[in-house]
Amino acid sequence: MSGVSVSQKRVFTVPNFISLTRILFVPLFCWMLFASKDRWGAALLWGALGATDWVDGWWARRFNAVSDLGKLLDPLADRVILIVGVASVGIDAAVPWWLVMATLVREVSIAVASMYLYAQGVQRIDVLWWGKCASFGLYFAFPLLLGGASTIAAAEVLRLAGWVCAVPSLVLSYLSAGQYVPLGMKALREARSRQARTHTG
Repeated sequence: MSGVSVSQKRVFTVPNFISLTRILFVPLFCWMLFASKDRWGAALLWGALGATDWVDGWWARRFNAVSDLGKLLDPLADRVILIVGVASVGIDAAVPWWLVMATLVREVSIAVASMYLYAQGVQRIDVLWWGKCASFGLYFAFPLLLGGASTIAAAEVLRLAGWVCAVPSLVLSYLSAGQYVPLGMKALREARSRQARTHTG
């Protein structure tokens, strides 16, 4: 058991490096979108960041590189990339604000709830398959819509593909969020029960 504990405390792991690198590319995305006015380039970068969503988690499981820090960095990277990206394309007026706000309300709510549960000592809740599918769909929908707002020849095709991905992914994201509510409440009760046993012990 002590070996497992030491392993979980590792900081310098490949998955953690991947997650941190993905976060560090977010300012570059913002610079491309706002300073360079390169919607197509920003869309390609955002799409690449979304497509690598699975890499850090897969590496951690495949090579036994799971760590406590990684359990925080992985979902943090996903949330930062999605929330900052969605807010940015809204400010840039490349995507309608109703879609931006509908997405942000869900993502920010999940992020705040996750931070609250973590502060209460709740163990990490595993990501649901439906929630992962929804996030993956949105990861591609917004870059497609951003590309559709660019000046490249295939812009109209990209815009249509973006809406095909965006609508079902958004609906699925809210359905999956509803599934997290009972899981979060159960985890919170268990955490408080453990804390009560610790104090009484």
